[in-house]
Amino acid sequence: MTRAAESPRVRYEKKDHVAYVTLDRPHVLNAMDTRTHEELAVVWDDFEADDTLRVAVLTGAGDRSFSVGQDLKERARLNRGGAPPTTFGSRGQPGWPRLTDRFTLSKPVVARVNGFALGGGFELALACDIVIASEDAVFALPEARLGLVPGAGGVFRLVRQMPQKVALGHLLTGRRLSAATALHFGLVNEVVAREQLDHCVEGWTSDLVRSAPLSVRAIKEAALTSVDLPLAEAFTTRYTWEERRRHSNDAVEGPRAFAEKRDPIWSGN
Repeated sequence: MTRAAESPRVRYEKKDHVAYVTLDRPHVLNAMDTRTHEELAVVWDDFEADDTLRVAVLTGAGDRSFSVGQDLKERARLNRGGAPPTTFGSRGQPGWPRLTDRFTLSKPVVARVNGFALGGGFELALACDIVIASEDAVFALPEARLGLVPGAGGVFRLVRQMPQKVALGHLLTGRRLSAATALHFGLVNEVVAREQLDHCVEGWTSDLVRSAPLSVRAIKEAALTSVDLPLAEAFTTRYTWEERRRHSNDAVEGPRAFAEKRDPIWSGN
């Protein structure tokens, strides 16, 4: 089969201001090969550029796995062929910048985690803004057991999103976290029964779409940009999306709609 004739690795659908991004390799538990990353790069570029889209939902096809991360069979073939070893970040790799190092992506991404989220799959979830998991979801970064490192941000994000010693325990051993444990440490927003997963995700996307799009982008940018800044500096830093919001029609529409006791109509400008 030629490359052009191969089935897409990623499904990308748009509906009611929401982008649905589905890793579509269920036969290998949605492991991500080179082509997957190339397709995802096109998707994230389009998502950011399309102003009709306000939020993305990222998930994996099938019932068993969100994603088990890097396609290790492909990695073994690349190693045999003399490909350079990977390290932290995706620079120089297919699909750069990947979601895990798209630090200026301005719109929220919701992870819908069904089943296994291992290695790079867990790193994708860590890079999302909101994570909804089914009760049977399982998270882990097993790279230390494979002679690898969690190079797609797992090393850096987990130690920021969990207590340090808890994070190091999982990073250094590859031990798994249940959905309940992930919720306990704030790695996910909600854990629900599998049959409630889509309903819960829809609730979050509805709330996000209901919010003013420029406000959402300004808040995300300010929150993530300022997280390591001294508080006084955070207040005085210039945020690009906040400049757009404060001079926008939406900044006038919100208070006006409230005063007129009606739902606001967001123009996004």
